[in-house]
Amino acid sequence: MKKVLSLLLVGLFVLGVVGLAKAEKVEITYWQYFYQTKKDTINELIKEFEQENPDITVNHVTFPYENYNTKVASSIPAGVGPNVINLYYGWLPTYIDAGYLQPLSKEYFDPVTIEQEFFPLVQAAKIDDSYYALPTAVRSLALIWNKDRFQEVGLDPEAPPKTLEQMLEYVQLLTETDRAGNVTKPGMTVEVRGQMHHWIREVLVRQFGGVPYAEDNRSVTYNDQGGYSAFEFFTDLTIKHKVGKVGFMTDDVTAFKSGRVGMYIDGSFRIGTLNKLKNLNYGIAELPSHQGIKSNFASFWANGITSHTKGKELAASIKFLQFLTSDKAMELWLQKVGELPAKPAVALQEKNANHPQYGPFIKGLEYAHATYFVDEKAQRQVWIDAYDLVRLKEISVKDAVDQAAETEQKVLDKYYQDK
Repeated sequence: MKKVLSLLLVGLFVLGVVGLAKAEKVEITYWQYFYQTKKDTINELIKEFEQENPDITVNHVTFPYENYNTKVASSIPAGVGPNVINLYYGWLPTYIDAGYLQPLSKEYFDPVTIEQEFFPLVQAAKIDDSYYALPTAVRSLALIWNKDRFQEVGLDPEAPPKTLEQMLEYVQLLTETDRAGNVTKPGMTVEVRGQMHHWIREVLVRQFGGVPYAEDNRSVTYNDQGGYSAFEFFTDLTIKHKVGKVGFMTDDVTAFKSGRVGMYIDGSFRIGTLNKLKNLNYGIAELPSHQGIKSNFASFWANGITSHTKGKELAASIKFLQFLTSDKAMELWLQKVGELPAKPAVALQEKNANHPQYGPFIKGLEYAHATYFVDEKAQRQVWIDAYDLVRLKEISVKDAVDQAAETEQKVLDKYYQDK
């Protein structure tokens, strides 16, 4: 009897320990910059993840884009802040050099498997032989046009331009000015601060016969005739043809949403926002080609695990990152945000590849290039400055491009000097 009672007590003790272990919860924190459709979609994904993993709670925190990196810099080195963080792939070199991220465990994120399952462009998140972050979705660019504006000027609302020559012809027809010559309805937007610096660097430069960088990414190579011709085409839009205006209604997205703009170039992430506008009748097409050359820019926001994350928080963060890069998370992200699944097996399903909105972006991935940024902010600024030099100070296109190349080369040299 005593033996039975002892066994019973031991059993109850074991069950109690197991029960406590099962009841033990872990909290992790996820950070991303504020963008309403992304915030809503992550909240939906977190809810599903927590249902599947009742022992893990994910705290979701967002910050304004402008303050995001400042918050990261003041938090992670102090050992506080996020466990899993969303960051632009172009920030990876800076984040890694600053010690913000830890390499993803190869036990759970095998590089060979990643390169078999993901689009090749995600290799921009690989430093040496380790991945530091992985995306749920990737982006490309496309031409977005206002069908009502097309119809107003006599253009077929279902036939967007297929070449740069056609595009130039169309935007001139779509542009309206007042008696003083001020643009009141732009043919297209021209904000370099938006997606246009990508269009210049990775699309126009290549279409005019140039290459933006050397194969090892350590040297700028767009300061040649291809780069000069590409930038001249872009600057002519405002200086010569006057089909757009910098700062029109503050930014290109606001301007297009107003219904006053004929065309603009943007990323696939914008679909979710545009679809909320019931009165905006728009279409999406692949970027116009030039001389038979197609090109596109691809990018992504990725999720990494911060360097201070250890123990049970690390185990929970790995689970959450695996969930964020699952097929079902990618499919939901496509539906809600409009960004493209990072895995071809999901993106290239017939329902996605032939979709009137997603399809042009997905097709663009086939010939897209992901710029290997070492300092995305500085490398963006060189094109903004070059545009202002031509537009405001009447410096020649060649001199502006040469100056941009010289400035950017210094950025690259500084980064690679001890690599």
